[in-house]
Amino acid sequence: MSLKGKTSLITGSSQGIGRAIALRLAEEGMNIIVNYHTRQEKASEVVSLIQKKGGQAMALRDDVSVFAEVEEMVRAAREAFGPIGVLVNNATTHRGGKVHRLSPEDWNLVIRSCLYGAFHCSHLVVPDMIQQGWGRIINISSTVGERGYPGDAAYGTAKAGLIGFTKSLARELAGHGITVNAVMPGFVLTEMTQALTAKNIELLKSSIPLGRTCQPEEVAEMVAFLVGKGDHITGSVHHVDGGIGI
Repeated sequence: MSLKGKTSLITGSSQGIGRAIALRLAEEGMNIIVNYHTRQEKASEVVSLIQKKGGQAMALRDDVSVFAEVEEMVRAAREAFGPIGVLVNNATTHRGGKVHRLSPEDWNLVIRSCLYGAFHCSHLVVPDMIQQGWGRIINISSTVGERGYPGDAAYGTAKAGLIGFTKSLARELAGHGITVNAVMPGFVLTEMTQALTAKNIELLKSSIPLGRTCQPEEVAEMVAFLVGKGDHITGSVHHVDGGIGI
């Protein structure tokens, strides 16, 4: 089906995977809400790129872990572009550290940004989707949520939680013409992962059967497929990981 004129909200889309998803869905003619928390300049760059190609986009700031801020963002998005038809829950704050060294504050920050954020956004946009009789929710998980990684208990727990959220929500909403799926990237070179040492990056690459890291655009392509052509796909987890999850 044509996505032209439909509105998509991508959380955490000022950079990395979220940025690539925003740009890819804009190619389908969608109105794009570029959500950001702190990186206003980067979010504005994404909007500018979309607009230069003739697309419609706007940047909206909020902390997805705070319900009142998400309410305001969704209200502003509706006023600008109408009801939201596609939601991509991508935003997650990362804090690493072995469990006996990880502070409760950092644990809560990761869980709230990822799981509370996904709930807040879904809670507020699902009524639009039900009214339209159509909708797509894509949750961006991670292979860390399936396989684990030392020092990433908070991040892995949050990303694993998205899988349960995906499956339950898929069952709830299938009767309304709304599909809910998860995309599970492997090792993607973004600002977050580039903080790793060169030694750790090479070690991670050596564990990928296809022998290379994933590009954000490859994750975005899977999201675009699920949004545009995934009419009979719901409750599924789609790996884009070079085989690391085998």
